[in-house]
Amino acid sequence: MTTSTLPTVVVLATGGTIVSSGASATQMTGYSITNFSVEMLTAAVPALQEIATIECHQVANIDSSSMTSRVWFDLAAAVEEAAARDDVAGVVITHGTDTMEETAFFLNLVVKTGKPVVMTGAMRPSTAISAEGPLNLLNAVRIALDPEAAGKGVLVALNDAVVAARDATKVEQTNVAAFGAPNAGLTAMISGPRIVWLSAPVRPHTLRTPFTTARFEGLAKLPRVDIVYSHTDDDGVMVEAAVAAGAKAIVHAGTGNGSIHDAAETALFTAAEKGVVVIRASRVPGGATVEGLAAWQEAGFIPAGNLNPQKARVLAQVVLA
Repeated sequence: MTTSTLPTVVVLATGGTIVSSGASATQMTGYSITNFSVEMLTAAVPALQEIATIECHQVANIDSSSMTSRVWFDLAAAVEEAAARDDVAGVVITHGTDTMEETAFFLNLVVKTGKPVVMTGAMRPSTAISAEGPLNLLNAVRIALDPEAAGKGVLVALNDAVVAARDATKVEQTNVAAFGAPNAGLTAMISGPRIVWLSAPVRPHTLRTPFTTARFEGLAKLPRVDIVYSHTDDDGVMVEAAVAAGAKAIVHAGTGNGSIHDAAETALFTAAEKGVVVIRASRVPGGATVEGLAAWQEAGFIPAGNLNPQKARVLAQVVLA
């Protein structure tokens, strides 16, 4: 195929480790985003030019630990703009891994497209020995070109593993096998030249949700929702602080099945009485948070199901907005 007949994949860059640099080839942590761009990354993967016309756009250039909902708004708009073009087969987003699951879930809730949207990144900076960013990018583009990826919502693809946005979570701090889906398993895996599809998300996403990007017009950021993490000697002070700070909702990351320390329970009841939405999640990485004590249901506390605290927070923010 000639360049003119190749399908187009739009790459939206937001920063992250995949475009970061270290002082040496062995520096795997403490690096920074300097002297490297997404265009340099794509140029370092000649195989991309054989399968697609790559079009790069820089939406942001930040460490994902500093991600903001303002960037989310811009990114969602850029995804929809690219996906609306007839010549675009799919969209790839390069992103830091620290908050990739939150950005992926936000996009999964609000963007209106059935075309593949694939997020990827890296755990090692571009200057490191065995930097995996180039291969992750190549695989993400391959997924974006695969008709089987259409209609599956936003996908997260790193280290030959592909997981649906709702289920994806970071499971390793520094290992390249950084993402998994504790409750659902892989959506697909890269096996040599093949993309092996294993499952499809069943919860509403993208075209099947009631949320739209138009809802965020005029907003500087999403409503404040705080996560309060339960622990031994919890006393409700953090709940009270969240209410005082103006939280519209509180996600309580409880123990076990979203259990609440008796010393913190009163603070949550008081918060609910003041109109703050209280969501019971769990600090346990697997399983689902379901109904607990009758008093919690009577107070209006909402169990988070199998959403982890950070994703329950994203959903609450979108609902409130």
